Amino acid sequence: MKVGFIGVGNIGQPMAKQLLNNGFNVLVNDLDKENTLPLLKAGATWVANPTELVNQCEFLCTCLPGPMQMEELIIGSNGILNSMKENTIYIDHTTNSFNTVQKVSNLLSKKGVNMLDAPVSGGVEGAKTRDLTLLVGGESKIVKHSMPILNAIGKTVLHVGDIGTGTICKLMHNSASLSMMLTMVQCLTTGVKAGVNASTIVEVFQKCALGRNFDLQVRLPNTLFKGDFDPRFSLKLAYKDLKLAMEIADEFNVPFSIPEICEKEMSQAISRGLDMKDSSIFLTMQEENAGVEIRTNK
Repeated sequence: MKVGFIGVGNIGQPMAKQLLNNGFNVLVNDLDKENTLPLLKAGATWVANPTELVNQCEFLCTCLPGPMQMEELIIGSNGILNSMKENTIYIDHTTNSFNTVQKVSNLLSKKGVNMLDAPVSGGVEGAKTRDLTLLVGGESKIVKHSMPILNAIGKTVLHVGDIGTGTICKLMHNSASLSMMLTMVQCLTTGVKAGVNASTIVEVFQKCALGRNFDLQVRLPNTLFKGDFDPRFSLKLAYKDLKLAMEIADEFNVPFSIPEICEKEMSQAISRGLDMKDSSIFLTMQEENAGVEIRTNK
């Protein structure tokens, strides 16, 4: 089985190497041929022209810097769209734009080409050890047919829905991760400025509920995701704790923007008489503003 791989930079290169390790005949292309040299040594074949490459493959994988590069490759003025054979399966690992995925997928489908959006989580380190999670959007039968390739690249393959849903899940995950990092760093800088050693606060984070990912593994599944707000830790007490933390940040003149957003949502919930409900009930303010409920038991 021939698999084309276009875009073998920092993360694409070790992903393509995993395909070689699993016995696939891999054809590679990159704007910088030097990126392909370790793969060529490992048995991959260099194809200078993406159009020629796609003509030879049953599967095409791409891992590109972003939407602009992916769109240009597939449907740009010198794109490969018209050279792709019917029934080719195109697997895009780019962290992409939802609109670009939809646009490209629609044009590919008219040519009889099947597409999966399959961005990955785990970084370069995970790609090197195959410790990646692939978030795959697309038709079930296409995902099933592509599983040998997907499994070769990563240990965990999650089929999350129709085309485009892989991209949505990746972007929401990254946004949550970045926001959580900023929240932690805002709390760390406040704690350090108030006189606690940084390594001590990090150890507290690691050994308490935060380090065990308690909120995502236990708390939210038992409260918000069920719509069950019987008090475990009341909103009144949580609000008190947050306000006390904000006092410290204010005293030491430390930016505390994310907790300030929490405070506003908590205050809104308390104004509705929800102070004795579980503290997670303040998250329903976000649901209300978004016009959607997060209930995993439905």
